Amino acid sequence: MSTPQSLPSDSVGYVEPASVHFDEALSLESGHTLSGYTLAYETYGTLNADRSNAVLVCHALSGDHHAAGYREGERKPGWWEACIGPGKPLDTNRFFVVCSNNIGGCHGSTGPTSINPTTGEAYGADFPMVTVRDWVKTQARLADHLGIETWAAVAGGSLGGMQALQWAIDLPERLAHAIVIAAAPRLSAQNIAFNEVARQAIRSDPAFHEGRYAAAGDQPATGLMLARMLGHITYLSEAAMGAKFGRERRGEPNDYGFHYDVEFEVESYLRHQGQSFVDRFDANTYLLMTKALDYFDPAAATGGDLATALAGAKARFMVTSFTSDWRFPPSASREIVRALLDTNKPVSYAEIRADHGHDAFLMPVPRYRSVFTTYMQRVAAEVGA
Repeated sequence: MSTPQSLPSDSVGYVEPASVHFDEALSLESGHTLSGYTLAYETYGTLNADRSNAVLVCHALSGDHHAAGYREGERKPGWWEACIGPGKPLDTNRFFVVCSNNIGGCHGSTGPTSINPTTGEAYGADFPMVTVRDWVKTQARLADHLGIETWAAVAGGSLGGMQALQWAIDLPERLAHAIVIAAAPRLSAQNIAFNEVARQAIRSDPAFHEGRYAAAGDQPATGLMLARMLGHITYLSEAAMGAKFGRERRGEPNDYGFHYDVEFEVESYLRHQGQSFVDRFDANTYLLMTKALDYFDPAAATGGDLATALAGAKARFMVTSFTSDWRFPPSASREIVRALLDTNKPVSYAEIRADHGHDAFLMPVPRYRSVFTTYMQRVAAEVGA
């Protein structure tokens, strides 16, 4: 375990999660209702006197509310440690940063592993479908709970960036800036296809039990592991995988994979990623999150016209993409930018050259951090932070 003396100077340090329960019913876009729900969240930095320096960070598919800093007993920092902390783009000397675990999640917020008050047992497969719009509703209630009327910015990468976009559409008066990184206005057919293969890997596992595996004392570990392995391949670029693993072998070069044991380094890496994911994530949550990705399409309500969908937005936008991201390519970000420009919205766009693939938004890529920092310095100046 790390000691306080060994923590990086630009880290927020040790953090403690918090949670809040809402008794008010939540009507979901699917037509279902949650009679109440809990949100787990973390905060970093200090809220200023007029509560104007708050930034909401939205997590991606497999993320959670632990976005930065270190928890006791854990050596790995939060998932956006590269961008949150003193002197970083989301500078906690200037901003009060909030990140919550989305409902439907499995890390403290109400989701499939939570107890259904109607049955007294875990929701499991009975947890209702949730959407990005539903998450925005719950995040707005969290803002109310924290006494935050307007976010200085709502920021996120990938699925988190989609939430920032939805915030700008649904609650235009409640955010000044939308930070949309490595995102898209909707998933492509190829992306939906990847998600479906991942879901089928889980659902076809004999231990899935139609989503009621917890009640059966089981877990679809093999299916969830395969789903994560597939997803992880799509988050990296060919160049990144080649540079990291190449065709390096673990055993003797002429073993010829007896019984298909791990032979190449990339195989070992993927199996490790898959197994570690099984140890920390819930299969029903993975199904829900991938479906929420599939359903996201704010332009659907306006006949496919994204500019019309964004017409009521009042936020200023920073849109960022990465050249090697083939999952959410720069063309998807440029579509968002074009729609904003078509309705005269203020937008800054950066296309960052990086070899990391989709995961670049999580990395300390120098040009990315520089662009992000410069933009957020302007935001800080606006709120006097």
